[in-house]
Amino acid sequence: MPKKRKAIHLTPDERQELERFVASGKKSARAITRARVLLSMQEGHRPTAIARTLGTSRATVYNVSKKYQQKARTPLLEVLQEEPRSGRPLKLDSRVEAKVTMIACSEPPAGAARWTLHLIADKLVRLGVTDSISHESVRRLLKKTASNRGSRNNGA
Repeated sequence: MPKKRKAIHLTPDERQELERFVASGKKSARAITRARVLLSMQEGHRPTAIARTLGTSRATVYNVSKKYQQKARTPLLEVLQEEPRSGRPLKLDSRVEAKVTMIACSEPPAGAARWTLHLIADKLVRLGVTDSISHESVRRLLKKTASNRGSRNNGA
């Protein structure tokens, strides 16, 4: 026998707040979808129909409903916001990006005509900016910052 779903009862103020949230301003599409899920559930629509109408999964509908019911005393708009996601933290942050750019724009080491991707990667490790970094990661960082390593305009 399937579980009986708990009905969502929004106060008139909460309903008005959700309708205003959906209708105006710049917000994430996911937050707007969550607001629409709550509004539809309060109107008595079935989770499967809500998922089909909003183009989301039934799990999303159930999760939004569950989160609303668990966080009864928190502000309604806080329920619509995303929780931090798990995953590997960024290894190459803006600090590493800045160091790559600084190195690429500096004078090359003695014995080298210009900085290579491998030389930059080695220098970053020697400086202790990061534990390890591949030359491909250096290339991506330089491409992202639109740096052109080695092309100096000496008036020629």
